[in-house]
Amino acid sequence: MKKNILSEIFIYPIKSLGGISLSESEVEDRGLKFDRRMMLVDEQGTFMTQRDFPQMALLKTKIQNEQLIVYQSPKNQSITLPLAEKHFNNDKKIKVMIWDDVCESIIVSKEADDFFSDLIGIKCHLVYMPDEAKRIVDPKRKYVNDYHTVSFADGYPFLIIGQSSLDELNSRLEEPVPMNRFRTNFVFTGGEPFEEDNWKDFLIGELHFKAVKPCARCVITTTDQETAIRNQEPLKTLSTFRKFGNEVMFGMNLISFNTGKVKVGDEIKLI
Repeated sequence: MKKNILSEIFIYPIKSLGGISLSESEVEDRGLKFDRRMMLVDEQGTFMTQRDFPQMALLKTKIQNEQLIVYQSPKNQSITLPLAEKHFNNDKKIKVMIWDDVCESIIVSKEADDFFSDLIGIKCHLVYMPDEAKRIVDPKRKYVNDYHTVSFADGYPFLIIGQSSLDELNSRLEEPVPMNRFRTNFVFTGGEPFEEDNWKDFLIGELHFKAVKPCARCVITTTDQETAIRNQEPLKTLSTFRKFGNEVMFGMNLISFNTGKVKVGDEIKLI
């Protein structure tokens, strides 16, 4: 029997912008360290994503010298942003809306607002979720019975997808798609296609995670992350064999029960 091995780790410091591949990461209470702690919002404070602004895919990110660099290669423009909360001005707090949640946040800077407003083409603010902000996972307790927090991720702190699941999808497509279409945190090898659908409690290395619910997919999966061009696939094909009720599922949402480090090569063990 093949072992399931953690093969890739990704974080997305700014929601719906380009991700960063890591060899290891810190599991914190609300997700991986730096993952989706920043987000773009419009002038009304409503969150912005590639669903409505596919051009956000062209904004790439990297961490250098404990700072976040956001850049758009075609226009050769970039901005350097702080990552640590101590560098943000707590006097610039605003309430923002993400789905049904209202969250306290900090406006990062006027420079950041101008940079993103110019590149995306709509006036917006870049905001940061401070440690004191507590966004609760599944407040109606439909899937999660105990108290967990989450960053600006759509609903849950972590997402995992098996490489075999992507391989199975790609075997049905005329043109294969990369894993970055699905904006996952964890990828694992060694498993059967879609076996993560049936997971409950498991360990990555020494850390305890729980599979909560499959991830419902949206139009972002049809957006090429290198060109921002949108097509019908892979959502069209996924809907032919991964539709449950009115939703197309791919990947599994997770919560964690402890904090610590995960690294590529860690074994995944069901418990």
